[in-house]
Amino acid sequence: MDKITQKDIDWLLNLDPASSRTSAPSPQKKKRFGLRVSAALFVIFGLILLPFFLLIRTSLFLNVSWNWNAWLSLSGGILVTVLLLVFYILIFFRSFPNKKLLLKFSLAGTGFLVFTFCMYGVMYLSSVNAKSDEIRNVYRSMHPILRVAVATTTLADGDLVITDISRAPEDYTAMGLPVNQRSLHFPQPETGYVHAVDLRTMGHSGFRNFILQYSLEVMGFYTLRHAGTADHLHVSIPRAG
Repeated sequence: MDKITQKDIDWLLNLDPASSRTSAPSPQKKKRFGLRVSAALFVIFGLILLPFFLLIRTSLFLNVSWNWNAWLSLSGGILVTVLLLVFYILIFFRSFPNKKLLLKFSLAGTGFLVFTFCMYGVMYLSSVNAKSDEIRNVYRSMHPILRVAVATTTLADGDLVITDISRAPEDYTAMGLPVNQRSLHFPQPETGYVHAVDLRTMGHSGFRNFILQYSLEVMGFYTLRHAGTADHLHVSIPRAG
């Protein structure tokens, strides 16, 4: 019986002996692969962030530009966000045979998740994200959309700390500052809610503080970085008009 050679094995496997050795990918192929991976990650990251952004941006737009009340505006933001998430699901499961059943469960599931998240943000503030118990006690005096925005921000920045919410005129005197009668830290007569919050920036990098401020501005809030009694970021709902 003849001895089987490597050439015979290559022929059986339909391999070219000259090309059987694995060659390393070229630098251009590596670069293209890296760009594709980076683009894919960027798209995925954007798709994850978009529902949160749409929730806050839509609610704030309805509240400020259309003068809807806080809760109705938040409901509008929830509706738009649910529709976006349902669209995601229908695209991802487009081969699912029973479209009506898929739509029904998508609406119910995403509606429950978004509503639960908003109610959590409206009702609860972790002690980790509050400078003191006093801050937690007055948390619900803050505008509901601003509360949901804070809850959303803490998902990305668990170290976020609220340093101030509600104030009284004597608080300005105690800080050695003139009383600002137009301060949004006072409960506003048109809503009964405080329309501003101060977030701690001390102890954080300049890059983190920039991203925080820019993100809140993109959502539609007015922001101001100033020292006052301590370096912090002032965030408020823009005045209508």
